[in-house]
Amino acid sequence: MSEQQRSPKSRAYRMTKRAEQVDETRQRIVEAAVEVHGTLGPAAGSISAIAERAGVTRLTVYRHFADDEALFAACSQHWLARQIPPNPGIWAAIEDPELRLRTGLADLYRFYADGESMLTNIYRDKAFVPAAHRDSLDQRDAAFADLLAEPFAPSADRRPVRALIGHAASFWTWRSLCVTHGLTQDQAVRAMTTLVLSQAEQ
Repeated sequence: MSEQQRSPKSRAYRMTKRAEQVDETRQRIVEAAVEVHGTLGPAAGSISAIAERAGVTRLTVYRHFADDEALFAACSQHWLARQIPPNPGIWAAIEDPELRLRTGLADLYRFYADGESMLTNIYRDKAFVPAAHRDSLDQRDAAFADLLAEPFAPSADRRPVRALIGHAASFWTWRSLCVTHGLTQDQAVRAMTTLVLSQAEQ
C-alpha cells in the first residue's frame, strides 16, 4: 500500500486520538474541580488550584472552559450525575399537607446527608458561586419550600407557616439538627413537621 493510500487513515487516526486526549483532559479538569470544590469550597477553589489538581496549566483550563461559570456548570453537572437528587414530583402527587411535608423533608434530608461535604462548601461559599448558579440554587430552594407549603389551608396570614417550612427545608437546618446535634434524619423530620403543624393549627 502506498503512502498516499495510508495517509487518510493515518490522519483520521491522529484526529481520533487527539479528540480522545482533549476529552480526557476536559474530564480530568472537571473531576479536579469537583474534588477541589468538595474539599476546599468555591471560595478557595481557584482556577490555579483546579489546574494543579488536574495536572494542567491555567491556560489549558481556559482552553476547555471559557470562564468560571462554564467550569462551575460542568462541575455541578458531573457531581449531580453521581447523586440521587430530590424528587419533588413525588411530593406534588401527595395532597395531604402533613404527609407531603414529611415526604419532602425526608427526601431533602437524605439528599443533604448524601452530599454533605460538597453541599456544606457550596452553601457556605455561595457568594463565590457564579451569579447564574447562585440564583438557580436560591430559586430551587424556594420552589421546594413553596411546594411543601402549597397544600396547607389558606389563613389570614400564611407567612409563619411558609417561613417555618422554608426553615425546615434549609440545608443548614438539616446540618444543625443531624450533624451538629446528632439527631437521626427521622427525628429531624418529625421535629420539623411537628413545629410546622403546630403553627398551622393556630
